[in-house]
Amino acid sequence: MASRSTTDKAFQAIIIDDEGRVCADIPESACQQEPGNFFKHVGALALTKSADGLVDPKLVLSWLMTSLGAPVALIGLLVPVREAGALLPQLLTAGALRRLPRRKWAWAAGSAVQGIAAAAIGLVAIGLTGVGAGWAIIVALAILALARSVCSVCYKDVLGKTVDRSRRGTATGLAGSIAAVTVIGYALALSFELLDRMLLVTGGLFLAGAAWVASAALFATLKEKAGATEGGKNALKEALANLAYLRDDPQLARFILTRGLLTATALAPPFMIAVGSEAGEGYDRLGFLVLASALASLLSSFVWGRLSDRSSRKVLVFSALVAAGILTATSWLAFAGALAGGYIMPVLLFGLMIAYQGVRLGRSTHLVDMADQDSRAADTALSNTVIGLLLLAGGLFSLVASWFGGAVVLAIMAAMSGLAIVAAWGLEEVQRG
Repeated sequence: MASRSTTDKAFQAIIIDDEGRVCADIPESACQQEPGNFFKHVGALALTKSADGLVDPKLVLSWLMTSLGAPVALIGLLVPVREAGALLPQLLTAGALRRLPRRKWAWAAGSAVQGIAAAAIGLVAIGLTGVGAGWAIIVALAILALARSVCSVCYKDVLGKTVDRSRRGTATGLAGSIAAVTVIGYALALSFELLDRMLLVTGGLFLAGAAWVASAALFATLKEKAGATEGGKNALKEALANLAYLRDDPQLARFILTRGLLTATALAPPFMIAVGSEAGEGYDRLGFLVLASALASLLSSFVWGRLSDRSSRKVLVFSALVAAGILTATSWLAFAGALAGGYIMPVLLFGLMIAYQGVRLGRSTHLVDMADQDSRAADTALSNTVIGLLLLAGGLFSLVASWFGGAVVLAIMAAMSGLAIVAAWGLEEVQRG
């Protein structure tokens, strides 16, 4: 009883709810279990987000493959494989996962597989070099991404059943802030070379694997009530039915458009690093780049999460505004040849990652709150699949960069972020009522 009382007090202190703890869209039985479930969500997400930071394809894996002598063409596949592989399968898997009354088990299994894949990349770093290392890392990353796609389909549905609407953004934001502390420690070790850099990167991969496995074990202890299982249709029929939602639900279509434009925040970092490298800011600053990304998460995740619980629409608008400003500045400095020297690139990356965190928390909270329990899984799968296709198509930016330079790509992405401001402005305030 004392333990539960402590949990309740900690929960009340964190949510800072002036109206008292009232559950608006989960049943009373789930509401009674909410404090414990809240902290289990925070713990599991903190572990997975920490692992994400240790296995960052945009920074860490790019450096690793470069150091192992993998071809540039394979390095360019890292972000598309990781992002699109985590999203594209979801439209096809949503129907099958819908048949599970308790989807926490699928999420836990997906997290465990991600841990195994991360450890496999660590083994590659120890034993392989060149083209073989490059392909082995790509394959392991693809498996990790596919496992992550299962987690993504299930997570918002489990969150919607176990944590009330006004606290979901807080849970994800708090987890992001906690995870950032781990990644900051890792980045500082890289920055000041406390150990051999390859040893640190390899050790980080194994630590990430352990974090994903631990997260799976913790998530499996959630008190999740059995949910609806109808709607688990044939994959192709389910896909066609879900695509019709774009025509029938204008707000869902606008949300996906906004999120699509804001993929610029995910795709831009490799091009920022590319233009920085051309100006003399190469991968010798890996630690400072990772540190900038982690600090952005630490300083902004909880704030973005709290703001998302009040207006996820405004969070998306402000995030797009910040991204447009940072990408415009980076492009202009690249054209002017003013990126060399100092810590300009880590500072710019810090600003973009602030926007990126806002996009992630804003769109996650908006999607959960705009959908009801019956449509949440399908809406999530549809949104993620469309975005996965756009991220896969984002590989075309590599061609643009090879023809016109990275600065032009960043200018295009700045324009995308500017258009996202307009698109997000027209979204409904789903937190009302």
